[in-house]
Amino acid sequence: MEQVSERFWAKLPEGSRDALVDGLSQSELQSVLLDVTRERAAKVTPARLLQRWQQDRFVRPSTIDPRDLVQTQQRLWAALPKKFDGVQLSPVTPLGTCSAIATINQHQVVSTIRGTEVASDPTNELAIEAAVRRRAGQDRVHLATCQRVVRAQPFDGPGMSAHFELFVLVSSARDTGSCRTEAELLIDHLSFWHDVLGDKAELTFTAFKESALRDRIEDTVRPALGVAFTEDIERTKSAGYYAGTALGIDRGGEGLGDGGFTTWTADLLGDAKERCLTSCISTERLTVIGA
Repeated sequence: MEQVSERFWAKLPEGSRDALVDGLSQSELQSVLLDVTRERAAKVTPARLLQRWQQDRFVRPSTIDPRDLVQTQQRLWAALPKKFDGVQLSPVTPLGTCSAIATINQHQVVSTIRGTEVASDPTNELAIEAAVRRRAGQDRVHLATCQRVVRAQPFDGPGMSAHFELFVLVSSARDTGSCRTEAELLIDHLSFWHDVLGDKAELTFTAFKESALRDRIEDTVRPALGVAFTEDIERTKSAGYYAGTALGIDRGGEGLGDGGFTTWTADLLGDAKERCLTSCISTERLTVIGA
């Protein structure tokens, strides 16, 4: 991709790149790109369209039966505690949503020519909405959504698709000291996932950085949950993504989902005292193994 890009810029007059990146307003750049896209779309033939439908991993339908998936969705929403507000997110989100707060490479999301990107991680989007509600004065924010996302990075393995559905929880609140807030948020999230997955739920945590949260897990979280919440000391995945402590949410080794604490609402609000916990699972994987 980088080689193609460099060859393209080399064909244009010097300064073209700077002009497109910084020299045009968003509306001006959008108008130019819309013209280019309109002219390219006018050249698409029915035969070419059919070929793209068959070959393009971004547009191929999922192999999951929607009737089965809806039943899983309904079960998740029915189990959700009333303290969580349901949010119906847009299929697109502002350009830079993932790269600005989650430091994800922009090449891993599908950018549009209208200054947006196709939703690729609803935890990022819910964190923005949580920050909006926290700024408006809401004391403690609990949000949930179920969204189909598209990710640009290639996925290996049979049945893997560029688009899939996630059921997501995001909670944000102000720090009260000694990781008490973090413990309360953990209990809210983990209790829900245990209710959904049942006694076979595999709930784990990994402390990438030591903090008082380990003590709160021992004296507050585990007693409140009343179920196994074990430490996964082998995990290294997402060590740079989550802020200190990550979660594993699974059943039968299927890799259903994960979560953890982030700095996203703190960064969005410019307040280091903000705490944000995210967690999610793949509804399609849950459907396949049996909800």
